[in-house]
Amino acid sequence: MQQKIFHLHALSALHVGTGQSVGVVDLPIARARATNLPLVPGSAVKGVLRDDLPLANESDRKTLFGPESMADGETHAGALAVGDANLLILPIRSFNGVVAFATCPFILNRYARDLGVKPALPLLKNEQAAVAKASVLTSGNKVLLEDLDLDALLGETATTAWAERIAQSLYPEQAEWQDEFTKHFAILPDPVFSFLADTATEIRARIRIDKETRTVATGALWYEENLPAEAVLWGVIGVSRSRIKGDKSSAEDLATLLPTKEVALQIGGKHTVGRGLCRFLLA
Repeated sequence: MQQKIFHLHALSALHVGTGQSVGVVDLPIARARATNLPLVPGSAVKGVLRDDLPLANESDRKTLFGPESMADGETHAGALAVGDANLLILPIRSFNGVVAFATCPFILNRYARDLGVKPALPLLKNEQAAVAKASVLTSGNKVLLEDLDLDALLGETATTAWAERIAQSLYPEQAEWQDEFTKHFAILPDPVFSFLADTATEIRARIRIDKETRTVATGALWYEENLPAEAVLWGVIGVSRSRIKGDKSSAEDLATLLPTKEVALQIGGKHTVGRGLCRFLLA
């Protein structure tokens, strides 16, 4: 099986829901059970890729994703396996530099495992934030995120290396955006990031207006949670040999069908109000 890393870069607020309310939030986003970190299920990513992945012909689509139904008698699985997209970068409001592109050691260790690299990480205390060289997030020796006042750990080689690695994956041919990402990059302690992943997502109120009274219709006020624009997630895609009887295409052959350039996708719910616009990139 051929494996590749993919990134999802949210260009607008992203809502992939669970269909169940939690507390005052009527429509929360999907989260991993063990970590409570936001994710996009692999089934959601695969379903959108099936519709929108640019392929030369429909037979390639059937090979990668399997038949849409068994009405024509075909019974075979697709060659493409899509894993869940896990949170890599959470944009956090910053009093300097507008926004911080934040992650944490726990996430970077998992990311490094999927990349197949050995991670080097800064040693963080609970009240510190590691930022790259030339960061725009610092005020004196402080990083001020939301309501948190953290000591800046500035210019660690490992921090800058991670910022540059992720920036190159997100913007492979855009040096100016690589520089911009690096300036806003921050590694936060695991407990701080976990707190922000719970509290720094977007909550939006939605209503429906009664046509006669021009007020909110009875029962038509609800609250939706979203991952904010500029959030980044990553996952793993696997490509196996063709499962169509008589087709001898290898995993290497089918892997060449996958795009080498970014693909624009719209993932999750609330399409008609602009949610879920994403860049999909394969590493």
